[in-house]
Amino acid sequence: MHTVPNTTGTPEASITPERLAAFDELSIAELARRLDEDDYPTPFAGLSDWHLLRSLAIHRPELARPYVHLVDQEPFDED
Repeated sequence: MHTVPNTTGTPEASITPERLAAFDELSIAELARRLDEDDYPTPFAGLSDWHLLRSLAIHRPELARPYVHLVDQEPFDED
């Protein structure tokens, strides 16, 4: 199984330019699979991956384009 670069599954894992540069098609596909399946031991681990995919969508849009639906937020009414 291909793993996501430098992912510990914890919010403490820093999102650095080097970490983002280490991603390839297989590692982002694994990240997207986890997000899509909501395959996490804690909500914080899922949130960490969500932030990571969001950063990839901003800094490496060509790589994240097929998975951008996982970071899009639906508008909602707070009333």
